Amino acid sequence: MSHETTAESSSGHAVLMLMRISLHVAFATLLMVGLIRMFSVQGASPRSLAAAALAGLLAALYLAGTLVEKRNAAGHGVLDATDTPGERGRRISQVVRGIKRYTLVWLGAVTLLWLLLLLLSADFSWVAFPLFFLHLHVLPRRAAVAVVVLLTAAVVLAQWAQAAALQLPMVLGPSFGAAFAVVMATVYRSLLAEAAAQRRAVAELRRLQEELLAAQHEAGVLAERERLARDIHDTLAQGLSSIVLISRAAESSLAAGQPDLTLERLQTIQAAASENLAEARSFVRGVHGPDPAAGALASRIRQVCLAVQRSAAAAGTPVEVRFRAEGEPEVLAGELQEALVRAAQSTLANVFKHSGAATAVVTLAFMGPEVSLDVYDDGQGFDPSRVAAAPERTDGTGYGLPQLRARIISLGGGISVDSTPGEGTVVGIRLPVTPASQLDLESTPHV
Repeated sequence: MSHETTAESSSGHAVLMLMRISLHVAFATLLMVGLIRMFSVQGASPRSLAAAALAGLLAALYLAGTLVEKRNAAGHGVLDATDTPGERGRRISQVVRGIKRYTLVWLGAVTLLWLLLLLLSADFSWVAFPLFFLHLHVLPRRAAVAVVVLLTAAVVLAQWAQAAALQLPMVLGPSFGAAFAVVMATVYRSLLAEAAAQRRAVAELRRLQEELLAAQHEAGVLAERERLARDIHDTLAQGLSSIVLISRAAESSLAAGQPDLTLERLQTIQAAASENLAEARSFVRGVHGPDPAAGALASRIRQVCLAVQRSAAAAGTPVEVRFRAEGEPEVLAGELQEALVRAAQSTLANVFKHSGAATAVVTLAFMGPEVSLDVYDDGQGFDPSRVAAAPERTDGTGYGLPQLRARIISLGGGISVDSTPGEGTVVGIRLPVTPASQLDLESTPHV
């Protein structure tokens, strides 16, 4: 939520509170001044004592009304920050209905007591000014202005009767006071409407912020799920698929009475299972842990090539996998290293399971501002356009190339597939070089 919006809302609320407190203080002060003036002129006469009783009753009634209003505004939770906008609206509606039941009666009783005091002494004329604000705040605008005019006339008549002569200041003073009250009441209404609008804006901003946080959380969950799906496909799923193929080959060699070959294939299964177990543990820890040293990427891809060659041989479909590194190795960012290793795993798995190739060549090349990974096989090839137009499979297979393409593009790179039926396949990957030190600097939070 914006701190500026909160500050503006608090400032507007403070202004409104100051105006309300000033109104209450003015009412009490002017009532006391009128009573003191009356006693100073008439002494403790029956008229003065009656005025004192009426003034006390008026003060008590006024105080009771303000306390009830405050209790309805705050005590029933209208301003509870935890309420939703709908709950706040319902609470306000309940309070408004409750206030309307007694406000007009209360205002009429206050005005009547004041008029009785005015009949006893014109010294209570000045109490009319806070009464102007009350009527302008409670009543509809036109009705309030009409009542203010009537109250002004009552003040003029009371002063005229007391002075026994009508003078211009008796008319101008109350008239200017009434006009000033109308202007200030208009300002108050505007401030009140602005404060309400700010509260609605703050509530809406808070709601939008919560929705944004929820959307960001959901996006993070989906991104993490997508990452895990890619990694599981490129590692665990491929490894388990290899284990299934090798186990079938081991079963066949066992049935054929070839114990040495069966043992070799079982050892390959054990090695593949150990590698998959290590990958699974790294997923649980949330750590992939690529070695950031120069040359580590080439070493990891070479190990992938050896593992695929070993699995293919154990499964009875041998593929010679050659690895070449060109250019001066650079220390790449971990994310780029991981993407290239996963790309090698995914493409070689396709070569092993689908191409029927006898040879595959993996080339890692550092070419200044970019790094490339090319995987060639001399297998049966295919028509890339037909694969792209094929419907999406729902059995968890066919996941590799589309996700590999999405991963490479997300890192600012590109991927090409060049294949012709009967003439083999070349998968080419290009990525812009991002040094590990630069990625660490970019990922450091700004203070």
